[in-house]
Amino acid sequence: MTDHYGSCLCGTVSFQVKGDFDSFYLCHCRHCQKDTGSSHAANLFSHSAKLVWQSGSEAVVSFTLPGTRHNKSFCKLCGSALPNTQVAGLLVVPAGCLDSQITMLPTAHIFSSGKAVWDERLEEVPKFEGLPTWTAIK
Repeated sequence: MTDHYGSCLCGTVSFQVKGDFDSFYLCHCRHCQKDTGSSHAANLFSHSAKLVWQSGSEAVVSFTLPGTRHNKSFCKLCGSALPNTQVAGLLVVPAGCLDSQITMLPTAHIFSSGKAVWDERLEEVPKFEGLPTWTAIK
């Protein structure tokens, strides 16, 4: 069994996940694109791990899109995605909010029929170690 630690961007919320993840999905549905502002969400799932809020639990807000099972928890101060337990018996942890390393590879891409067009052939896009200069991105 492994423990994982995470936090929000502003540091108000911190948490521990006690246990292991069962799966790691990259979801390309339109709801996940909207709530991440990106081409997909990267979420870890567990039916057995336990979430322990270490600080800032009062800053955690949850939203469920009416008429759907799509939900998201986030810090009300900085907006960072945070773990949620909105579905009974299931812990969902956005991979990007973890401070500890995840060695698990994604299990699968899901809702790939909704994949953003610009998300194709990303391996061909130039890579920079940091922010490129304006002349480099022309």
